[in-house]
Amino acid sequence: MAVDYTVIVVYLAGMLAMGWWGMRRAKSKSEFLVAGRRLGPMMYSGTMAAIVLGGASTIGGVGLGYQYGLSGAWMVFTIGLGLLALSVFFSARIARLKVYTVSEMLDLRYGGRAGVISGVVMWAYTLMLAVTSTIAYATIFDVLFDMPRTVAIILGGAIVVAYSTLGGMWSITLTDMVQFVVKTIGVLLLLLPIAVIKAGGFSEMKAKLPTEYFDPLGIGGETIFTYVLIYTFGMLIGQDIWQRVFTARSDKVARIGGTVAGTYCLVYAVAGAVIGTAAKVMYPKLPSADAAFATIVKDELPIGVRGLVLAAALAAVMSTSSGALIACATVANNDIWSRLKGVVGSKSESSDEPHDEVKGNRVFILIMGVAVICIAIALNNVVEALTVAYNLLVGGLLVPILGGLLWKRGTVAGALAAVTVGGLSVIGLMWGYGILANEPVYYGLLLSLAAYVIVSLATKPTDAAVLATWRERLAGRGADAETDAVTDAEPATATQ
Repeated sequence: MAVDYTVIVVYLAGMLAMGWWGMRRAKSKSEFLVAGRRLGPMMYSGTMAAIVLGGASTIGGVGLGYQYGLSGAWMVFTIGLGLLALSVFFSARIARLKVYTVSEMLDLRYGGRAGVISGVVMWAYTLMLAVTSTIAYATIFDVLFDMPRTVAIILGGAIVVAYSTLGGMWSITLTDMVQFVVKTIGVLLLLLPIAVIKAGGFSEMKAKLPTEYFDPLGIGGETIFTYVLIYTFGMLIGQDIWQRVFTARSDKVARIGGTVAGTYCLVYAVAGAVIGTAAKVMYPKLPSADAAFATIVKDELPIGVRGLVLAAALAAVMSTSSGALIACATVANNDIWSRLKGVVGSKSESSDEPHDEVKGNRVFILIMGVAVICIAIALNNVVEALTVAYNLLVGGLLVPILGGLLWKRGTVAGALAAVTVGGLSVIGLMWGYGILANEPVYYGLLLSLAAYVIVSLATKPTDAAVLATWRERLAGRGADAETDAVTDAEPATATQ
């Protein structure tokens, strides 16, 4: 295992080194939070794929393949579909808005007053997403070093908090690009073919497993529908995803680069299901489906390759964790704390003290990071935490966000009603039906839609001046405070 340990240690040291490099780049709020809005298609595609394909997509995706066969790909597949939909239909408009958070978009569209409530819902989602990603360190470090759960969470979380706090989005972007390469090599090019070969090939897999393991809809129609509702729609509105869209150099980069990343997710989904199916042939009686990934890596891969594949799993977890952490801190600082202090909107990038804003955001990342580690240590049920997060996100924010983008008659009162009714309904229904039930998000979303439409039609239309400003921003005009992020960019540096 010495070679495997060396691979992992070198990888972790590299993550910290990139955090130090990012610290030297992040000299303004725009550089720190959205990498100066100047990523080119290659880096944009890699980092977008990295953030959406986390530990749940890698370890959990293989586990679903172990449990259901090829139809286990549906969870990750719906994530890819959501990213494709976001990239094709919405990313160009989102990128042109030149904002930092989803709540700022809602304020811009509805004329203010929607930010704090929507910010609290988005903060809760990003916090729980960061927590669930951090918990996954325990699984990986246990396989690597037989390490206690608490120590593993502190070690993995501390590394992510360190490089995220130092360099912000620049550090996260560079580390995500490395993580994307490691995941591609470790999972797609090494683990996938080795697993299939070790299982005796597809013919042997078909001979040893029930036919439903090769039924594309074997996991069940209701489950697939729920995945679409939670993950596909969740990709359209999550702060962690939007914050990556804001890093694109242009709306064309956001559209094309996101489409490439979404297509990559579809391939990754099928690969995870195939690996899990192969593991079922080799280890038919594992105590837990989620143990399939670690078992096949530990028992079937040669020295060195094993370390690289475990580094790939670690990369998957770190990319999602870091993206959720900076999103959580950005929302906490810009949408909640600043507004509670009476500061409406954000300071101009032309401020004479740009370092103060960078320092403030660093402090929030550090605070949120410590909170995430503490909650991860105390929390045991990852699935329930992630379900609560996505139910709140989709039930509370999907309707006002998509309504604002697609329906000009929507009003701020309608948006607030949708967030409140949807969020409270989801919480109440989870209490009644159970956290893992499908009904809370179904009914919560319908009630949110009804509240949005009824209240919007019953209240005065949004002021014409507000809508005019909104249309100007959607067209890429009227955001002069942000233009320095592009005009000051160095064309040859970190844009490809």
